[in-house]
Amino acid sequence: MLYLKPANIEDIEKEHAFVAAEPADENGFLNNYHDVSFEDFKAITLPRMLDHALGKNMPEGYVPETFYFLWSDEGNPDDRTNHIIVGELRLRHHLNESLENGSGHVGQFIKKEYRGLGYCTQGLKLLIEEARKIVPENELYLHCNIDNPASLRVMIKNGGVIHHKDQNGYFVRIKLR
Repeated sequence: MLYLKPANIEDIEKEHAFVAAEPADENGFLNNYHDVSFEDFKAITLPRMLDHALGKNMPEGYVPETFYFLWSDEGNPDDRTNHIIVGELRLRHHLNESLENGSGHVGQFIKKEYRGLGYCTQGLKLLIEEARKIVPENELYLHCNIDNPASLRVMIKNGGVIHHKDQNGYFVRIKLR
């Protein structure tokens, strides 16, 4: 079973291992914390993630954003030691002009060995439920690179409609209400 969980202190070791191993940029998903040390993750990165979810200590031009980890219980929901992080999804709580014309509300990344198994589709489905509680807009705005058809398929499987495209990517909308 897959489930979403916001970044938190209790899962710090597994969160750090996942984030530090993610590439810095893959298919448009930017990871500013690639190769971060555990000490820096604990002292700087995780507190920043938690603050951003609350809209605190935001850089100019940024909006609140919650970092969610997609967990798999590896078939044993009762044994938390076997639960693993298979992906990361980010939800920006509302749009500003650069997000409306750029990356939108959602960022999504699935670890390579878990791709093609439906994890991203399920993760986005779970994130849409979270978005319905947080996002004031009636639609989720999403974007994917033109050379990332797998991400586009995930969006469409979750009710996405291509709003428009340009030479770099697809701009997709998913109804929330």
